[in-house]
Amino acid sequence: MASGEVFDSETKSLGMPRVNLLTMFRLGLFQMGLSMMSILTLGVLNRVMIQEIAIPATLVSLVLALPLFVSPSRVWFGQISDAKPLWGYHRTAYVWVGAAILAIAAFLAVQVMWQLSTAASSVGGWAWTTQTIGWTALLSLVFAVYGLAICASGTAFAALLVDVSEEDNRPKVVGVVWSMLMVGIIVGAIISASLLKQLTPEATVETLKAAVNRLFIIVPAIVFGLAIAATFGVEKKYSLYSNRSTLVNREDSITLGAAWKILTASPQTGLFFTFLVVMTLCLFMQDPVLEPYAGQVFKMPLAESTKLNVYYGIGLLIAYAVAGFLIVPRLGKRKSARLGCMLVALCAALLGISGFTANAAFLKLGLVLFGLATGFLTTAAISLMLDLTAAEAAGTFIGAWGLAQAISRGVAVVVGGTILDVGRRVLPSLELAYGLVFALEAVGMVVSIWFLNRVNVTEFQTSTKQAIASVLESDLD
Repeated sequence: MASGEVFDSETKSLGMPRVNLLTMFRLGLFQMGLSMMSILTLGVLNRVMIQEIAIPATLVSLVLALPLFVSPSRVWFGQISDAKPLWGYHRTAYVWVGAAILAIAAFLAVQVMWQLSTAASSVGGWAWTTQTIGWTALLSLVFAVYGLAICASGTAFAALLVDVSEEDNRPKVVGVVWSMLMVGIIVGAIISASLLKQLTPEATVETLKAAVNRLFIIVPAIVFGLAIAATFGVEKKYSLYSNRSTLVNREDSITLGAAWKILTASPQTGLFFTFLVVMTLCLFMQDPVLEPYAGQVFKMPLAESTKLNVYYGIGLLIAYAVAGFLIVPRLGKRKSARLGCMLVALCAALLGISGFTANAAFLKLGLVLFGLATGFLTTAAISLMLDLTAAEAAGTFIGAWGLAQAISRGVAVVVGGTILDVGRRVLPSLELAYGLVFALEAVGMVVSIWFLNRVNVTEFQTSTKQAIASVLESDLD
């Protein structure tokens, strides 16, 4: 019997209970918390830094993208949580420590941001001085730590989901938890809007500071509490691998080096990786500019612009429910993904056109439609991604797909802010400058279809199976 089969039989003999629906929803509280933090950083801080403090959008985008650019650390954190238990837990303790550092770093980031604002205002506006450079460097460091905390807690949590689920109920676990992430977007937007509702365009800097500081005390505390509530007792009760001490001598039949050979065996891997990069880049290019767009073009106050994520989140939730059960199974994964790309391109163009109407209702409708299109595309792309994952090297493949999405999302934030800065310099109106961002999103989505059309699942599976057979034969020699 192979070592992997020994491991499977031993873990099944532990008699662990299966995770129930209530626990799935409880686990989803962690993802809900992470999405609430995302709303705070991209939904509040980008608006404050770009509009209220007048920091260049390119610089703001670079700083806010740092948590995504440290995503390669996920591989290391995953290995650490596998090999080195903390306080007797392989997953839970890493989730808690990461969530605590995340909450502290979020609050510190706001305090450094105010110092950067003071340094900029002391010279009459934004300028590169010794003080602004110093505070910008410190803010970048804090956001890097913030990103590392997300990587540590998020990776351990994802591994916990694998540990507490089995092959037949894993899609249900992932589906429930992913839906809770979307709920977090809506809840985070509502909480942020309610805590900032007293702010008006005429509010003083001191009033702004007090409101934002209170927000970044209350919400990070809630997020840390959700991380505790989501995972408390779950690993010990449900994890198939909680008794790892009896299994420390287990060795995977396919090593990391061999898994890399399998990963690179098919050209289809590179094609799908490129498709994911381009698709994700275009999905999130509007992230750093949406709230400033609402404030500068539609004249929305800070609280109202933060609530825009509610409309986007509603569209996502509807699309996840409908696409996963009705549309993708009927159309097929690749056709659905192709249609999703076209729908996102149309909705991005609609968002750009809405600026010329200055009608907030038009913008909100556009965001609901953009959420619907995004949810439709995401469901199809994730389903296709699972088809392009070899079970024998699943960690390597999922890691590669996750890296493509994280890095391209970080690049999207930087590109979106940079395009806005360029547009404001060379175009005659704000509507055209912001419209340029949405137009390039639409064009990029069309480009992603070109790569998607060249993805061949059958060819991938054939090449990968041959590579796996070759690796296993070489191990036996």
